[in-house]
Amino acid sequence: MVSVCTSGISPTIFGGFLIKPASAKSKGRTLQKLVRDLILKTFPSLEADDCRSTAMGQSGEDVTLSPAARRLVPYQIECKNKARSQIHTYYEQAKTHGDHEPLVIVKMDRDIPLAIVSADHFFQLLQKLENANPSKN
Repeated sequence: MVSVCTSGISPTIFGGFLIKPASAKSKGRTLQKLVRDLILKTFPSLEADDCRSTAMGQSGEDVTLSPAARRLVPYQIECKNKARSQIHTYYEQAKTHGDHEPLVIVKMDRDIPLAIVSADHFFQLLQKLENANPSKN
């Protein structure tokens, strides 16, 4: 079944279904807020204004960090909330290999290798790093 969008805004095919741009943006915004919340939970010394979800359609990072937050999270964050991802298939495969934390290394031709871990694990690593080196702030 194909739905018809009468708003004049073209829907996007998302996971085999048509999704309106507002719904797609809402989905992305939800992930940005999750990442913001993970950062604030990981570093209780930060205040809500130190880490903000960027407005949809705005250029640059998806999660804006204050200088204090940037010292703790020295990353430029881009969030992608997709219905399907080949990377998730690789991650699921890595989970089946034993009891250790899954890690996936992916590389495209003529590009750098990337390491993929769960967001929870990543923020736990940042927290351990901060706890081991508190004088860095």
